[in-house]
Amino acid sequence: ARDEWVYDASAENLKRKVKYLIDTYNQNVDNRVNKNYSTCQPLSPNSSIKWSRAVKKDLLKGNKYSFSFNYIRDSLYRPFVKQKLYFSKDLNEMQYQLGQIFINNDTQNLLIGFSDPASPKPFMVLATNKIPDYHLVGDSQCLSLYCYDKEGNRIDNITDWGLAKFQNHYRNVLYNVSIITKLDIFHYIYAVLHYPSYLQKYEINLKRQFPRLPFYDNFYQWVSWGKQLMDLHINYETVAPYPLKRIDLPVGDDGRRKFKPTKAKLKADKDKGRIILDTVTTLEGIPEIAWEYQLGDRSALEWILDRYKEKKPKDPTIAEKFNTYRFADYKEQAIDLLQRVCTVSVETMRIIGEMEG
Repeated sequence: ARDEWVYDASAENLKRKVKYLIDTYNQNVDNRVNKNYSTCQPLSPNSSIKWSRAVKKDLLKGNKYSFSFNYIRDSLYRPFVKQKLYFSKDLNEMQYQLGQIFINNDTQNLLIGFSDPASPKPFMVLATNKIPDYHLVGDSQCLSLYCYDKEGNRIDNITDWGLAKFQNHYRNVLYNVSIITKLDIFHYIYAVLHYPSYLQKYEINLKRQFPRLPFYDNFYQWVSWGKQLMDLHINYETVAPYPLKRIDLPVGDDGRRKFKPTKAKLKADKDKGRIILDTVTTLEGIPEIAWEYQLGDRSALEWILDRYKEKKPKDPTIAEKFNTYRFADYKEQAIDLLQRVCTVSVETMRIIGEMEG
Protein backbone atom coordinates (compact mmCIF):
# COMPACT_ATOMS: atom_id res chain seq x y z
CA ALA A 1 0.00 0.00 0.00
CA ARG A 2 1.09 3.56 -0.69
CA ASP A 3 -1.13 5.23 1.92
CA GLU A 4 1.69 7.04 3.69
CA TRP A 5 2.72 8.67 0.41
CA VAL A 6 -0.68 9.73 -0.95
CA TYR A 7 -2.62 10.59 2.23
CA ASP A 8 -1.95 13.35 4.75
CA ALA A 9 -3.77 15.59 7.20
CA SER A 10 -1.92 18.54 5.65
CA ALA A 11 -2.28 19.44 1.98
CA GLU A 12 1.12 21.13 2.08
CA ASN A 13 2.88 18.08 3.51
CA LEU A 14 1.06 15.87 1.00
CA LYS A 15 2.35 18.07 -1.82
CA ARG A 16 5.92 17.77 -0.53
CA LYS A 17 5.72 13.97 -0.28
CA VAL A 18 4.18 13.44 -3.69
CA LYS A 19 6.57 15.84 -5.43
CA TYR A 20 9.51 14.02 -3.86
CA LEU A 21 8.11 10.68 -5.02
CA ILE A 22 7.49 11.95 -8.56
CA ASP A 23 10.87 13.69 -8.81
CA THR A 24 12.65 10.55 -7.62
CA TYR A 25 10.69 8.39 -10.05
CA ASN A 26 11.41 10.71 -12.98
CA GLN A 27 15.11 10.68 -12.09
CA ASN A 28 14.99 6.89 -12.36
CA VAL A 29 13.44 7.25 -15.82
CA ASP A 30 16.20 9.66 -16.86
CA ASN A 31 18.89 7.34 -15.54
CA ARG A 32 17.61 4.47 -17.66
CA VAL A 33 17.35 6.67 -20.75
CA ASN A 34 20.86 8.07 -20.25
CA LYS A 35 22.28 4.56 -19.93
CA ASN A 36 20.34 3.36 -22.97
CA TYR A 37 18.66 0.57 -21.03
CA SER A 38 16.18 -1.48 -22.99
CA THR A 39 12.80 -2.56 -21.63
CA CYS A 40 14.24 -6.05 -21.22
CA GLN A 41 17.01 -5.05 -18.85
CA PRO A 42 16.36 -5.53 -15.12
CA LEU A 43 15.24 -2.66 -12.95
CA SER A 44 17.30 -1.20 -10.14
CA PRO A 45 14.94 1.52 -8.92
CA ASN A 46 15.70 3.94 -6.11
CA SER A 47 14.50 2.26 -2.92
CA SER A 48 13.64 5.53 -1.17
CA ILE A 49 10.13 5.64 -2.68
CA LYS A 50 7.22 3.22 -2.83
CA TRP A 51 7.11 1.12 -5.98
CA SER A 52 4.26 -0.96 -7.35
CA ARG A 53 3.98 -3.21 -10.38
CA ALA A 54 2.25 -0.49 -12.39
CA VAL A 55 4.88 2.12 -11.51
CA LYS A 56 7.67 -0.30 -12.42
CA LYS A 57 6.00 -0.94 -15.78
CA ASP A 58 5.87 2.81 -16.41
CA LEU A 59 9.56 3.02 -15.55
CA LEU A 60 10.34 0.31 -18.10
CA LYS A 61 8.33 2.20 -20.72
CA GLY A 62 10.04 5.48 -19.87
CA ASN A 63 6.78 7.20 -18.93
CA LYS A 64 7.27 10.32 -16.82
CA TYR A 65 4.89 11.66 -14.18
CA SER A 66 3.96 15.24 -13.37
CA PHE A 67 2.50 16.78 -10.23
CA SER A 68 -0.85 18.59 -10.31
CA PHE A 69 -2.71 20.35 -7.50
CA ASN A 70 -5.94 19.20 -9.17
CA TYR A 71 -5.22 15.68 -7.95
CA ILE A 72 -5.33 16.72 -4.30
CA ARG A 73 -8.80 15.71 -3.19
CA ASP A 74 -10.81 15.42 0.02
CA SER A 75 -11.18 11.87 1.27
CA LEU A 76 -12.83 9.98 4.11
CA TYR A 77 -9.89 7.86 5.24
CA ARG A 78 -11.44 6.34 8.35
CA PRO A 79 -14.84 6.86 10.03
CA PHE A 80 -15.28 10.58 10.75
CA VAL A 81 -11.66 11.34 9.88
CA LYS A 82 -10.93 13.12 6.62
CA GLN A 83 -7.55 13.29 4.93
CA LYS A 84 -6.15 14.96 1.86
CA LEU A 85 -5.60 12.42 -0.92
CA TYR A 86 -3.45 12.62 -4.04
CA PHE A 87 -5.88 10.92 -6.43
CA SER A 88 -3.93 10.23 -9.60
CA LYS A 89 -4.05 7.13 -11.80
CA ASP A 90 -0.26 7.17 -11.84
CA LEU A 91 -0.03 6.68 -8.08
CA ASN A 92 -3.51 5.22 -7.34
CA GLU A 93 -3.70 2.66 -10.10
CA MET A 94 -6.57 0.73 -8.46
CA GLN A 95 -9.23 3.43 -8.56
CA TYR A 96 -11.92 1.06 -9.82
CA GLN A 97 -15.03 3.23 -10.44
CA LEU A 98 -14.25 6.04 -7.99
CA GLY A 99 -13.17 8.29 -10.85
CA GLN A 100 -16.70 7.98 -12.26
CA ILE A 101 -18.31 8.61 -8.87
CA PHE A 102 -16.26 11.69 -7.95
CA ILE A 103 -14.96 13.23 -11.17
CA ASN A 104 -13.52 16.24 -9.34
CA ASN A 105 -13.50 17.86 -5.90
CA ASP A 106 -16.77 19.66 -6.64
CA THR A 107 -18.71 16.54 -7.63
CA GLN A 108 -22.04 16.26 -5.83
CA ASN A 109 -22.70 12.66 -4.86
CA LEU A 110 -23.74 10.44 -1.99
CA LEU A 111 -22.16 7.11 -1.24
CA ILE A 112 -22.95 4.26 1.15
CA GLY A 113 -19.93 2.28 2.28
CA PHE A 114 -20.39 -1.08 3.97
CA SER A 115 -18.39 -4.13 4.95
CA ASP A 116 -17.24 -6.46 2.21
CA PRO A 117 -18.83 -9.90 2.67
CA ALA A 118 -15.34 -11.36 3.11
CA SER A 119 -14.42 -8.95 5.90
CA PRO A 120 -13.73 -10.65 9.25
CA LYS A 121 -15.00 -7.58 11.11
CA PRO A 122 -18.60 -7.03 12.21
CA PHE A 123 -20.86 -5.54 9.55
CA MET A 124 -20.85 -1.75 9.39
CA VAL A 125 -22.27 0.95 7.17
CA LEU A 126 -21.35 4.62 6.76
CA ALA A 127 -22.38 7.30 4.28
CA THR A 128 -20.08 9.94 2.84
CA ASN A 129 -19.92 12.54 0.11
CA LYS A 130 -16.14 12.25 -0.25
CA ILE A 131 -13.81 9.68 -1.81
CA PRO A 132 -13.65 6.80 0.69
CA ASP A 133 -10.63 4.67 1.39
CA TYR A 134 -11.15 1.05 0.36
CA HIS A 135 -10.23 0.00 3.88
CA LEU A 136 -12.55 2.43 5.61
CA VAL A 137 -13.00 -0.13 8.41
CA GLY A 138 -11.30 -3.07 6.82
CA ASP A 139 -12.32 -4.34 3.39
CA SER A 140 -15.28 -2.26 2.22
CA GLN A 141 -17.72 -1.95 -0.67
CA CYS A 142 -19.31 1.28 -1.83
CA LEU A 143 -22.56 2.10 -3.62
CA SER A 144 -23.17 5.61 -4.92
CA LEU A 145 -26.38 7.44 -5.72
CA TYR A 146 -24.97 8.59 -9.06
CA CYS A 147 -22.08 8.01 -11.42
CA TYR A 148 -20.81 10.25 -14.22
CA ASP A 149 -19.86 9.52 -17.82
CA LYS A 150 -16.82 10.91 -19.64
CA GLU A 151 -18.74 14.04 -20.61
CA GLY A 152 -19.70 14.69 -16.99
CA ASN A 153 -23.34 13.70 -17.42
CA ARG A 154 -24.96 12.32 -14.28
CA ILE A 155 -26.39 8.79 -14.37
CA ASP A 156 -28.70 7.35 -11.71
CA ASN A 157 -27.37 4.17 -10.14
CA ILE A 158 -30.84 3.27 -8.87
CA THR A 159 -32.51 2.06 -12.04
CA ASP A 160 -36.02 2.80 -13.25
CA TRP A 161 -36.69 -0.91 -12.76
CA GLY A 162 -35.71 -0.62 -9.10
CA LEU A 163 -37.88 2.46 -8.64
CA ALA A 164 -40.83 0.63 -10.20
CA LYS A 165 -40.35 -2.28 -7.77
CA PHE A 166 -40.76 0.05 -4.81
CA GLN A 167 -43.70 1.87 -6.36
CA ASN A 168 -45.50 -1.37 -7.17
CA HIS A 169 -44.95 -2.83 -3.71
CA TYR A 170 -46.27 0.21 -1.85
CA ARG A 171 -49.07 0.97 -4.34
CA ASN A 172 -51.80 -0.30 -2.02
CA VAL A 173 -50.61 1.55 1.08
CA LEU A 174 -49.47 4.92 -0.26
CA TYR A 175 -51.85 7.51 -1.65
CA ASN A 176 -49.53 8.45 -4.53
CA VAL A 177 -46.59 6.11 -5.17
CA SER A 178 -45.38 8.30 -8.04
CA ILE A 179 -43.89 10.66 -5.47
CA ILE A 180 -41.41 7.97 -4.35
CA THR A 181 -38.00 9.10 -5.58
CA LYS A 182 -34.70 7.35 -6.07
CA LEU A 183 -33.25 9.48 -3.26
CA ASP A 184 -36.05 8.17 -1.01
CA ILE A 185 -34.94 4.63 -1.85
CA PHE A 186 -31.32 5.53 -1.10
CA HIS A 187 -32.34 6.83 2.33
CA TYR A 188 -34.53 3.75 2.89
CA ILE A 189 -31.53 1.51 2.18
CA TYR A 190 -29.36 3.42 4.63
CA ALA A 191 -31.93 3.08 7.39
CA VAL A 192 -32.45 -0.65 6.86
CA LEU A 193 -28.69 -1.29 6.96
CA HIS A 194 -28.69 0.20 10.47
CA TYR A 195 -31.69 -1.79 11.71
CA PRO A 196 -30.49 -4.20 14.45
CA SER A 197 -33.21 -6.79 13.76
CA TYR A 198 -32.27 -6.88 10.08
CA LEU A 199 -28.56 -7.20 10.88
CA GLN A 200 -29.23 -10.00 13.35
CA LYS A 201 -31.61 -11.92 11.08
CA TYR A 202 -29.34 -11.75 8.04
CA GLU A 203 -25.98 -11.87 9.82
CA ILE A 204 -24.81 -15.00 8.00
CA ASN A 205 -26.05 -13.73 4.63
CA LEU A 206 -24.14 -10.46 5.04
CA LYS A 207 -20.93 -12.45 5.42
CA ARG A 208 -21.53 -14.19 2.08
CA GLN A 209 -23.19 -11.72 -0.28
CA PHE A 210 -24.28 -8.16 -0.91
CA PRO A 211 -27.16 -6.99 1.30
CA ARG A 212 -30.65 -7.86 0.07
CA LEU A 213 -33.38 -5.60 1.35
CA PRO A 214 -36.92 -6.48 2.45
CA PHE A 215 -39.88 -4.15 1.99
CA TYR A 216 -40.78 -2.92 5.46
CA ASP A 217 -44.10 -1.32 6.33
CA ASN A 218 -44.31 2.45 6.80
CA PHE A 219 -41.95 3.29 3.93
CA TYR A 220 -41.66 6.99 4.63
CA GLN A 221 -40.75 6.43 8.27
CA TRP A 222 -37.74 4.42 7.08
CA VAL A 223 -36.92 7.15 4.57
CA SER A 224 -37.02 9.71 7.38
CA TRP A 225 -34.73 7.62 9.60
CA GLY A 226 -32.31 7.08 6.74
CA LYS A 227 -32.22 10.77 5.87
CA GLN A 228 -31.62 11.74 9.50
CA LEU A 229 -28.79 9.23 9.80
CA MET A 230 -27.21 10.25 6.51
CA ASP A 231 -27.36 13.95 7.40
CA LEU A 232 -25.69 13.22 10.74
CA HIS A 233 -22.96 11.03 9.30
CA ILE A 234 -22.09 13.21 6.33
CA ASN A 235 -22.38 16.58 8.06
CA TYR A 236 -20.75 15.48 11.32
CA GLU A 237 -18.39 18.46 11.32
CA THR A 238 -21.29 20.92 11.63
CA VAL A 239 -23.56 19.25 14.21
CA ALA A 240 -23.76 20.83 17.66
CA PRO A 241 -20.84 19.77 19.90
CA TYR A 242 -21.81 17.57 22.83
CA PRO A 243 -21.22 19.48 26.10
CA LEU A 244 -18.29 17.44 27.37
CA LYS A 245 -16.38 18.78 30.36
CA ARG A 246 -12.79 19.70 29.58
CA ILE A 247 -10.32 19.40 32.45
CA ASP A 248 -6.82 20.85 32.06
CA LEU A 249 -4.11 20.45 34.67
CA PRO A 250 -3.34 23.74 36.40
CA VAL A 251 -0.57 26.08 35.33
CA GLY A 252 2.35 26.52 37.74
CA ASP A 253 3.65 29.82 39.12
CA ASP A 254 6.15 30.03 36.28
CA GLY A 255 3.32 29.92 33.73
CA ARG A 256 4.15 26.37 32.72
CA ARG A 257 2.24 23.15 33.13
CA LYS A 258 3.30 21.08 36.10
CA PHE A 259 3.97 18.10 33.87
CA LYS A 260 6.42 18.61 31.02
CA PRO A 261 6.71 17.70 28.27
CA THR A 262 3.09 17.11 27.31
CA LYS A 263 2.67 13.57 26.01
CA ALA A 264 -0.18 12.46 23.76
CA LYS A 265 -2.24 9.55 25.12
CA LEU A 266 -5.64 9.49 23.35
CA LYS A 267 -7.11 6.76 25.52
CA ALA A 268 -10.77 5.96 26.09
CA ASP A 269 -11.93 5.17 29.62
CA LYS A 270 -15.44 3.87 28.99
CA ASP A 271 -16.14 2.94 32.60
CA LYS A 272 -15.59 6.52 33.74
CA GLY A 273 -17.02 8.11 30.61
CA ARG A 274 -13.90 10.03 29.73
CA ILE A 275 -11.14 10.43 27.18
CA ILE A 276 -7.57 11.14 28.25
CA LEU A 277 -6.10 13.22 25.45
CA ASP A 278 -2.64 13.84 26.86
CA THR A 279 -0.87 14.43 30.16
CA VAL A 280 -2.67 17.78 30.44
CA THR A 281 -6.22 17.44 29.12
CA THR A 282 -9.12 15.06 29.80
CA LEU A 283 -12.66 15.15 28.41
CA GLU A 284 -15.36 13.94 30.80
CA GLY A 285 -19.10 13.39 30.66
CA ILE A 286 -19.26 11.03 27.69
CA PRO A 287 -22.61 9.23 27.92
CA GLU A 288 -22.49 5.45 27.97
CA ILE A 289 -24.68 5.19 24.90
CA ALA A 290 -22.11 7.08 22.80
CA TRP A 291 -19.73 4.10 22.99
CA GLU A 292 -22.49 1.84 21.64
CA TYR A 293 -22.34 3.40 18.18
CA GLN A 294 -19.96 0.88 16.63
CA LEU A 295 -18.39 0.78 13.18
CA GLY A 296 -16.76 -2.59 12.79
CA ASP A 297 -14.93 -3.42 15.99
CA ARG A 298 -14.63 0.13 17.38
CA SER A 299 -16.90 2.93 18.42
CA ALA A 300 -16.94 6.11 16.34
CA LEU A 301 -15.08 7.94 19.10
CA GLU A 302 -12.37 5.27 19.23
CA TRP A 303 -11.80 5.55 15.47
CA ILE A 304 -11.02 9.23 15.97
CA LEU A 305 -8.67 8.57 18.87
CA ASP A 306 -6.77 6.00 16.83
CA ARG A 307 -6.26 8.34 13.87
CA TYR A 308 -5.00 11.24 16.00
CA LYS A 309 -2.31 9.17 17.72
CA GLU A 310 1.33 9.86 16.97
CA LYS A 311 2.66 6.82 15.12
CA LYS A 312 6.01 6.32 13.51
CA PRO A 313 5.49 5.81 9.76
CA LYS A 314 6.38 2.36 8.46
CA ASP A 315 7.95 3.74 5.30
CA PRO A 316 11.57 4.69 6.15
CA THR A 317 11.66 7.68 3.78
CA ILE A 318 8.41 9.09 5.16
CA ALA A 319 9.72 8.55 8.70
CA GLU A 320 12.98 10.35 7.91
CA LYS A 321 11.83 13.23 5.72
CA PHE A 322 8.10 13.82 6.16
CA ASN A 323 7.09 12.74 9.66
CA THR A 324 5.77 16.17 10.65
CA TYR A 325 2.59 15.10 12.47
CA ARG A 326 2.37 16.12 16.12
CA PHE A 327 -0.85 15.73 18.07
CA ALA A 328 -0.30 19.08 19.78
CA ASP A 329 -0.77 20.81 16.42
CA TYR A 330 -4.20 19.20 15.99
CA LYS A 331 -5.33 18.98 19.61
CA GLU A 332 -8.05 21.63 19.47
CA GLN A 333 -9.30 20.20 16.19
CA ALA A 334 -9.49 16.74 17.78
CA ILE A 335 -11.40 18.06 20.81
CA ASP A 336 -13.94 19.78 18.58
CA LEU A 337 -14.34 16.66 16.44
CA LEU A 338 -14.77 14.38 19.45
CA GLN A 339 -17.51 16.61 20.84
CA ARG A 340 -19.37 16.67 17.54
CA VAL A 341 -19.04 12.93 16.91
CA CYS A 342 -20.23 12.33 20.47
CA THR A 343 -23.43 14.13 19.44
CA VAL A 344 -23.56 12.06 16.25
CA SER A 345 -23.16 8.85 18.27
CA VAL A 346 -25.90 9.72 20.75
CA GLU A 347 -28.31 10.79 18.01
CA THR A 348 -27.52 7.72 15.89
CA MET A 349 -28.34 5.41 18.79
CA ARG A 350 -31.54 7.38 19.47
CA ILE A 351 -32.72 6.85 15.89
CA ILE A 352 -31.77 3.17 15.97
CA GLY A 353 -33.72 2.88 19.21
CA GLU A 354 -36.79 4.29 17.45
CA MET A 355 -36.46 1.60 14.79
CA GLU A 356 -36.59 -1.07 17.46
CA GLY A 357 -39.71 0.52 18.89
